[in-house]
Amino acid sequence: MSSFWKDKRVVVTGGAGFLGSYVVEKLRGRGCPNIFVPRSQKYDLRDRDAIIRLYGDANPQVVIHLAAVVGGIGANRANPGRFFYDNAIMGIQLMEYSRQFGVEKFVQVGTVCAYPKFAPVPFKESDLWNGYPEETNAPYGLAKKMMLVQAQAYRQQYDFNAIYLLPVNLYGPGDNFDLHTSHVIPALIRKLIEAKGEGRDEVVLWGDGSPTREFLYVEDAAEGILLATERYNGAEPINLGSGEEISIRELAQMIAQEVGYTGRFMWDTTQPNGQPRRCLDVTSAKEFFGFQASHPLRAGIRNTVGWFLSHRGDLRQVNF
Repeated sequence: MSSFWKDKRVVVTGGAGFLGSYVVEKLRGRGCPNIFVPRSQKYDLRDRDAIIRLYGDANPQVVIHLAAVVGGIGANRANPGRFFYDNAIMGIQLMEYSRQFGVEKFVQVGTVCAYPKFAPVPFKESDLWNGYPEETNAPYGLAKKMMLVQAQAYRQQYDFNAIYLLPVNLYGPGDNFDLHTSHVIPALIRKLIEAKGEGRDEVVLWGDGSPTREFLYVEDAAEGILLATERYNGAEPINLGSGEEISIRELAQMIAQEVGYTGRFMWDTTQPNGQPRRCLDVTSAKEFFGFQASHPLRAGIRNTVGWFLSHRGDLRQVNF
């Protein structure tokens, strides 16, 4: 338990979602007595009046903003306008009314998609503005990036304590396995388990398998966010990652081994690869607030596969 959370009133937007549920669980474990999770049915965070009502109801001292409209490459290509507007308007208004309502600390969780397409690897926070993001998810990445500009501007003008975190791609138990909107790890897990169950000897995957990615287990991400909330009060963005880089081709092979799929992969090179490489420099998180990922990728994938297999029936009824 951390004394930071004693008597704190905390709003966690997106607290019922994938990452948010882990953050809320860890907050409870730290003894936080008053956690408010706004649900979209009652508080549409795109609407100014709903945000004002939320802050009036919860009277928070800390706001952790995790809510986002997000998806994989396909979802980003299909919804660039929605992904830009919804994410930008939520963040801008939440931070503005946090300031007006006297919130003590605002934690904005950004995205690795904000980095330039050809940023040197590993990505350093100082490279964030040295180029345009990868085109397929640029509207989403830039919308979230504006929250960094806002946080720094508010710190300068209003002495408002907002911090900005840049997590790499997340995965883990409870992830989104809907093939239309999911990210690469849950999509691969579902595709390969279904191919194995149907006896198919071939699975088609997007791109050519050459791009590299870094992944952070969702429980580690939640821990990093709370450590930053407790210990970091700086203006500069901070990466949250594992520091472990893997190609999509190698990732597919690793997941195939974990699910027992022995067929072959066909790479559809008419579909986009996305950003060529993604791997973060994670030294600042360790230096400033003592965060280091604790789940190796293979172990995290094994946990995620096990969770999907044990919940697949329920998920199919709800999501598929």
